[in-house]
Amino acid sequence: MTDVPVPSALSKLKIDRGVQASVKKKKSILPWVLAGVAVLGVAAYFLVPRTADVATTTVVLSTPSQQYVQLTASGYVVAQRRSSVASKASGRLIELNVREGSHVKKGDLLARLDGSDIKAAILGAEAAVHQAEANLDQSRVQLINARAETARARGLEAQGFLSPQAVETTVARNKAAFAAVSAAQAALQQAQAQVKVQSVGLEYTEIRAPFDGVVLVKNANVGDIITPMSSAAGAQGAVVTMADMSTLEVEADVSEGNLSKTKVGQPVEITLDALPSVRFRGHVSGIVPTVDRAKATVMTKIRFDQLDPRILPEMSAKVSFLSKDITDADQQPVMAVANAAIATKDGASVVYRVKAGDGGSNTVQELPVKPGRKLGDLRELAGDVKAGDKLVSAPPASLKNGSRISFGTLN
Repeated sequence: MTDVPVPSALSKLKIDRGVQASVKKKKSILPWVLAGVAVLGVAAYFLVPRTADVATTTVVLSTPSQQYVQLTASGYVVAQRRSSVASKASGRLIELNVREGSHVKKGDLLARLDGSDIKAAILGAEAAVHQAEANLDQSRVQLINARAETARARGLEAQGFLSPQAVETTVARNKAAFAAVSAAQAALQQAQAQVKVQSVGLEYTEIRAPFDGVVLVKNANVGDIITPMSSAAGAQGAVVTMADMSTLEVEADVSEGNLSKTKVGQPVEITLDALPSVRFRGHVSGIVPTVDRAKATVMTKIRFDQLDPRILPEMSAKVSFLSKDITDADQQPVMAVANAAIATKDGASVVYRVKAGDGGSNTVQELPVKPGRKLGDLRELAGDVKAGDKLVSAPPASLKNGSRISFGTLN
């Protein structure tokens, strides 16, 4: 049998030394690649700017007087002298001389009711007076005649020409004439009193201002029926409501737990919601000696040191009770910010103002400042800042000029 050469299978099992070298080479490079990636990651961590998550606060305008505030309370402006002006008489309103906002003096005629029936009654009473006067005159004449007749009768009696019985008759007529005069005088006085009664009734139809003040509300119009003593449908009671603007005070509710911090004569600062940019000075004029059980508060009356024409009744007010009197300088507004926004760097005070960037990114600008007085929860601030600026609150030590930030809690 002849052996035929067959390709050996062992030749296929030979290791390719070039491939083996390539695998070894790749295995040897991989650690270096991983090390390079790690180095680049570390470099990126330290070199690429990071974003700090911060809270912000706002620069505001405050006043130095805030450092003396002991407590605050809210209330309303109230006129201490206020009146719903009406009349004891009832009738139709025929004249109205004022409107809302009218300034009036004490005794000015505000309105008039129809007094035709009262005027007629006055005429009747005056006629009765004239009749009584005539009756009195007649009675007096009769008394004079009776006295003369009595004197003549007594003379005749002394001469024996007239009996005692006739004299007694004359004396009786004299007494009757005297009684008639007394009755006529009483009738006259009664008639005169009736004139006065009707005149007072006529005065009731004239509604006059009880004091100097301003008309706040016009409650009725010409033609309305005024019935102050009745609640009839369609009838009006008071014609106008007016107030003495010189008696305006703030009535503020103070919690009974803080009552020890208030006293009569204590200085206060008043802010009105209608005039937020103006601060009025005042003093506690009185403390009502009773507690509102429902609200657990005590009403405190505050008097303005100087009234302003812009102050009106029923305005909402906020009252700050102070520990000492303040001056005009204490009421001048200054820049202020929360204490947490002020940081110390290299021995100097700085703040970090938020600067809005493109694409929604934000950075900070480091600004040197000079802290001033403590104003309640705020601190006076002098520097290149203005009201409305956003500052970083409690800035981290790593924060510096140009650092990128993102907002956490906004104050």
